[in-house]
Amino acid sequence: QVRLVESGGDSVQPGGALRLSCEAFGYTNTNRCVAWFRRRSREQWREGVASLSPVAPSASYGDFVKGRFTMSTDNTTTKFELQMNSLEPGDTGLYLCAATLVRNDDGSCPLAVTQYRFWGQGTQVTVSS
Repeated sequence: QVRLVESGGDSVQPGGALRLSCEAFGYTNTNRCVAWFRRRSREQWREGVASLSPVAPSASYGDFVKGRFTMSTDNTTTKFELQMNSLEPGDTGLYLCAATLVRNDDGSCPLAVTQYRFWGQGTQVTVSS
């Protein structure tokens, strides 16, 4: 059974940094895409933050990231991390990890909620002074 477990969420001040981690259990296909989504406090929809696969050419990011976040994976391909720098109050929300075997035509990983089948429970990020 596929299980995704997120960790690393915390409360930080604006301008601070956090490193989120997503560990995948029971999902050994290295072609899978893993993505981070977030659900901000005042909204119900999930926003694509970043996506990556061990075999994808590079990570994909939501437009709002603007170079502040970096998604990576380790050699085991079961752990995916999201380094978030220059955090803003608008980054506050529940950050969720998701996995899929779907890819875009160019081989990159999608950032659309509907493309992801497996989801974690999320880790809370709060950015406030």
